[in-house]
Amino acid sequence: MADDPGGEEDLQGASRARAAATLVRSSGALSTAATGRMEAELPWFADLSAQERSWVGAIVSSGVQAFISWYGDGERRSAADLEVAASVFGAAPRDLAGTISLRQTVDLVRLSVSVVETGIDDLLGPADLAHVRAAVLRYAREIAFATAEVYARAAEVRGAWDARLEALVVDSVLRAEADETVLSRASALGWTDRGGVVVVLGTVPDSPTQTGLFDAVRRAARAAGMDALCAAQGDRLVVVLGGVDEPRGAAQVVAHLFGSGALVVGMVADDLAHAHLSARAAVAGLRAAEGWPGAPRPVLSSELLPERVISGDGHARRFLVDSVHAPLVAARGELTTTLAAWFDQGGSVEATARALFCHPNTVRYRLRQVAELTGCSPSDPRDALTLQLALIVGRQAARRL
Repeated sequence: MADDPGGEEDLQGASRARAAATLVRSSGALSTAATGRMEAELPWFADLSAQERSWVGAIVSSGVQAFISWYGDGERRSAADLEVAASVFGAAPRDLAGTISLRQTVDLVRLSVSVVETGIDDLLGPADLAHVRAAVLRYAREIAFATAEVYARAAEVRGAWDARLEALVVDSVLRAEADETVLSRASALGWTDRGGVVVVLGTVPDSPTQTGLFDAVRRAARAAGMDALCAAQGDRLVVVLGGVDEPRGAAQVVAHLFGSGALVVGMVADDLAHAHLSARAAVAGLRAAEGWPGAPRPVLSSELLPERVISGDGHARRFLVDSVHAPLVAARGELTTTLAAWFDQGGSVEATARALFCHPNTVRYRLRQVAELTGCSPSDPRDALTLQLALIVGRQAARRL
């Protein structure tokens, strides 16, 4: 006598309906048993607040209900159609992923599956048990995939939020708006406020993605004992480094991660609240850097003072007046006269001495004093350019007074 396929299907359908009805009646008991096991076996569960424990209980209950619904529907839906993440994890607020770690969620899923497997042994007869157990294993796999999806999405959202927050902090530094709110945001990003802060400006490299680039900058800075905040503004890469003792050395740590072209380091500021001073100098330096093709890389913004003055940087002009010209005038009046004559005579000590009717050694002595007072040696071409511009802007400032 031939087998009756229709009869076999009827038997399977009856078995499924009988098992599903039993599971529906026992869903509350299974959820309660799972919650009891969590309290007994998962130490972290007791540390949650009452509301958070309620959220976890809702997840477990939703998982049991979703399994029973899926099983009672004949397991007709594919893995793509199960939408486990929405039906199970949607029972709790999105920020629960920030309260319970991925490892804890895995423990939660494993325990819940174990409770259901143990429970069905007592609820179902041998004729229904094997098929339901296979269904539990299949659904547990989908729960595992859903768990990974929930935490992956949470990580993406957190990463995107952190990137926006970091861009806001860097922009506030550049705009001199680093108030308490900005400092708090920087702290949330891992900024430890270790001390000296510099802003490094250059170009964005062609190949890496922003996320990979910023991660590489932070890793390099962290390895050197520094904090780092990054932002890309058009083709300009901005890096704020904290915990800096020597600006050029700090910039060299991340210099290889910038694109080609000038790389400018601002002055060392006391902290993030004053980092706009470093940013202002770095921005002015980068704008003027084309005037010095042979500049070192990285170059300090203070080394670009001549180019900054020529490009119209008022802060650079005031720096030359206050830090170079004024000390020369205050020390001895003949220092500016000697320096001007030395430039007029093409850097010849003997010709300068003849023009001033003094001994060449007197000229040499005064030029050494100039170097000691300003840190700029008249015999160095770059320093000589700085001193000559200081004389010019100093005279202009005195005339305006």
